Amino acid sequence: MSEDFETADIGVEDGPAVPLPVVAVVGRPNVGKSSLVNRIIGRREAVVEDVPGVTRDRVAYDAEWQSTQFTLVDTGGWETSVSGLAAMVARQAEYAAQTADVILFVVDATVGITDADAAVTRVLRATNRPVVLAANKVDGSMQESDALELWNLGVGEPYPISALHGRGTGDLLDAVVEAFPDGDREVQEPEAEDGPPRVALLGRPNVGKSSLLNRLAGEDRVVVDSVAGTTRDAVDELIELGGKTWKFIDTAGIRRRFRALQGADYYATMRTGTALERAEVAVVLMDVSEPLAEQDIRVVEQVLEAGRGLVLAFNKWDVLEEDRRIYLEKEIDRQLARVAWAPRVNISARTGRHMEKLVPAVETSLAGWSQRIPTGQLNNWLKELVAATPPPVRGGKQPKILFATQAGAKPPQFVLFTTGFLEDNYRRFIERRLREDFGFEGSPIHISMRIREKKGGTVGRASKGSVRPDRQRRRRS
Repeated sequence: MSEDFETADIGVEDGPAVPLPVVAVVGRPNVGKSSLVNRIIGRREAVVEDVPGVTRDRVAYDAEWQSTQFTLVDTGGWETSVSGLAAMVARQAEYAAQTADVILFVVDATVGITDADAAVTRVLRATNRPVVLAANKVDGSMQESDALELWNLGVGEPYPISALHGRGTGDLLDAVVEAFPDGDREVQEPEAEDGPPRVALLGRPNVGKSSLLNRLAGEDRVVVDSVAGTTRDAVDELIELGGKTWKFIDTAGIRRRFRALQGADYYATMRTGTALERAEVAVVLMDVSEPLAEQDIRVVEQVLEAGRGLVLAFNKWDVLEEDRRIYLEKEIDRQLARVAWAPRVNISARTGRHMEKLVPAVETSLAGWSQRIPTGQLNNWLKELVAATPPPVRGGKQPKILFATQAGAKPPQFVLFTTGFLEDNYRRFIERRLREDFGFEGSPIHISMRIREKKGGTVGRASKGSVRPDRQRRRRS
């Protein structure tokens, strides 16, 4: 195991990532699976050739139908009672079916039901996943009668399509989306507000948040006093900086003993939490003239829990003494190690020192917060990473990472589809390498798992039953 893995120390947020539903395209060789994949994603991405066995690995693509996003997994030809390379290809297809939310079973309608199709059907029934049956190569109405025979497979209504010409694919995709488990129809991301980017100024009382807002605005926009807790309402201010308009939100200081607060202080802290939910990036101010306190760490943790971009601003740098600077660096290394990825600026709200560095830091954090990795690129990267450093053995078995998808952005959320539990250290290792290779500077990353057993059931959400034969078809492409 590599030294990088053993010394990884960056925390991983197992946040409430909402993974995209996964659709596995399976079937015996040369029935047109990759052609159908290209038709669904709208580009010639999967390699297509008029010979069986061109596709061998599981390949994941980002797809969308009627504003519903999902992950489409192309697989190699699935045959039973084979050996060697063909058996390994079939095993990959079986893995894909077991880890999918919906199985898109492609059959050549012009050939009819073969022994291989029937054998695959028996395996698909054992997965307890909804199956949508695509009767491919129905290029015209004259061939639609060929698809009727496929009712005998016993997996529901066959949808006559032509992957080559696009005929009938709209009805097919309607059925696929309809079969998604509840809660998978849309990816939930923070509701976007119209207007400029929103930046919340956070910190414990009396660290200089209001002074910073006044400095940025170029006027005394909010009241500043040496008495802690002067600000109680969240104050929005539109400010032009760097040729761009920003909405800065001054907030009340977050206190340590929230439950003990009463009256105005209680509601001020509540408003601060609401302001953070409205923001995209939080600038957390800390007073460098004093040791880092538990309240400072708590503010940072609150930003991480809210899943917002983060910038660390160390205020009152103009009064920092040399001896204090040495201790400050040690405090930062020790107490803020888990957010070492956050941009850092050393400023003075009173004198305006290094104020020009604040906006670039916020822009960096905002870009990392919104960043996405295409599914194909992510899985190619993950394949190389796992090959170089496999997951550690747990309980005598080594878990496998079947594939991964980025479930969302703002903040970036990744879901790993695995055959077993991944240790915390290994997930921290994955996050560390994600940051090294892709950036995500200034943003928390949520990594979660969906563990699927090799045979039968699933650990996690239950899937719906098979697609009903009498489901109505609504749209045509």
